[in-house]
Amino acid sequence: MPAKSLELKHTIKLIQELDSEIDEIENEIKIIMDEINSPILNIPGINYRMGAMIIAEIGDFNRLDSPDKILAYAGFSPSTYQSGQLDGAYAHMEKRGSRYLRYALYNATKYVCHWDPTFAVYLAKKRAEGKHYNVAISHAVKKLVRVIYHLEKTKQQYIKAA
Repeated sequence: MPAKSLELKHTIKLIQELDSEIDEIENEIKIIMDEINSPILNIPGINYRMGAMIIAEIGDFNRLDSPDKILAYAGFSPSTYQSGQLDGAYAHMEKRGSRYLRYALYNATKYVCHWDPTFAVYLAKKRAEGKHYNVAISHAVKKLVRVIYHLEKTKQQYIKAA
């Protein structure tokens, strides 16, 4: 079928062009991240792409005076429910703020928990406490944000625990 063959050739060519553009963009991201020389790239599990998303969404760390501001901006702070004298005991995540930062932190944390023994132990501890996987990951996100904030403020390199 000549029509299907032509369509397939065109689709393959389009995929190759898009792959070439993706490679070019990823090379530019690598160059920019190497210029920035961010210490978060030393954290096992954070690659150039996730590191760039985190850095781009947070911006200048000097304008933030605590890691809690990053968590609030990413929407990882718990919501509060109050009505008169009633205080809600079951808090949900707010999910306000930058969904891109929330996505990057959440996915980076999954990889960090896989590759870094300290975070793996912390995740296992939270799971042993009976927390759902996603809740345990959100606790690990908070830990990762504190680590990232400290590394960026002090410009120290991440030291993997033995």
